[in-house]
Amino acid sequence: MKRFVRQMIDYCHAGGAPLDAGMIVFDLDDTLLRDDRTVSDETVQVMREAARRGIHIVPASGRAQASMQGVVERLGCVSCYISCNGGEIYNAAHQPLQKVAFSTKEALDIAAFLEQEDCYFQVYAGDKFFYNKECGYAESYAQATLLSGQCVGKLTDFIHQPTAKVLAMDEPERIAKLLEKSRKVFAGRASVTCSKPYFLEFNPPEATKGNALVWCARHLGVDISRTIAFGDSLNDVSMLSAAGRGVAMKNAREDVLAMDFAVTHLTNDQDGVADYITKHILT
Repeated sequence: MKRFVRQMIDYCHAGGAPLDAGMIVFDLDDTLLRDDRTVSDETVQVMREAARRGIHIVPASGRAQASMQGVVERLGCVSCYISCNGGEIYNAAHQPLQKVAFSTKEALDIAAFLEQEDCYFQVYAGDKFFYNKECGYAESYAQATLLSGQCVGKLTDFIHQPTAKVLAMDEPERIAKLLEKSRKVFAGRASVTCSKPYFLEFNPPEATKGNALVWCARHLGVDISRTIAFGDSLNDVSMLSAAGRGVAMKNAREDVLAMDFAVTHLTNDQDGVADYITKHILT
């Protein structure tokens, strides 16, 4: 019912006074990007028009920074961008503005937990990821993100420095169970979330997209009430909640759609973000 009410409010708003936006924040996969992981010409044009009108454009992804650079360059109008689920923030020149990371001990504790659960998992360093076993996940991830990976075997023997993120992969049913278990085991020590049904993501507790959105708004001098965020999955909920207006994608997870957010009229593969911005902000 809440979802229907929000859609009706948006429908009535379209054609009326435009939303007052000073910063637009959006997830990449299953949100801004089409299913083939490209950014359409229409989306680029809409984002550049918003930027021309003084609205800050801020991509926010669970991806590592190196995997976001291509999208940032394609848009050509980004003020700053958020990677690693809020663990890192960069300016348009790809220089770091803010970073938080697990200590080596914290990363080792998570690695030990995942090894005990016999999971495939990986950690990051620069533009590479390092994983524990060959099982097909690494190849799929490398193809999707354009990052290169290296199998190093037991990661508890490999981790010797802080890391911004630990990512595990498994079948969706197992990930759902591990999400519940790991949130209990690492309560207060890690932010544990999912950006895909087969991803389990660990970040430092303060590293959320919501916290990063607030940081970027302050950094750019935008009142939080003038921020709009778009997302589709559990790792987006914190920023949809933190923004002045949170907008879930039409193709979002059902548990996200059930929350009290506005909803795009179109899916990511139909340029739903660009369509919403055109109808509700650039009118």
